[in-house]
Amino acid sequence: MLLSRKTAALLVAAGLWPLLVWPNFVRVVATDERAFDDGPTAYLGVHVALAVVSMSIGVALVVLGVRAWRRSAAPDQQVLATR
Repeated sequence: MLLSRKTAALLVAAGLWPLLVWPNFVRVVATDERAFDDGPTAYLGVHVALAVVSMSIGVALVVLGVRAWRRSAAPDQQVLATR
């Protein structure tokens, strides 16, 4: 399936969002008093796991978006290809 450049750009933007938001969230959670009590707590573990999963999905979306962007031709090239 060939995606449009708008859709590819949306995938990249959607993938970048968790990569920008979650690292700061993990930093805030790690400095919270509930994160450590003679070692890491479940509070920290759950939030780090959520961050890892969300950021992995973000990386996958960026990769798919970049691949879709590269596979789609520029708008003027699409017109030439259909003639």
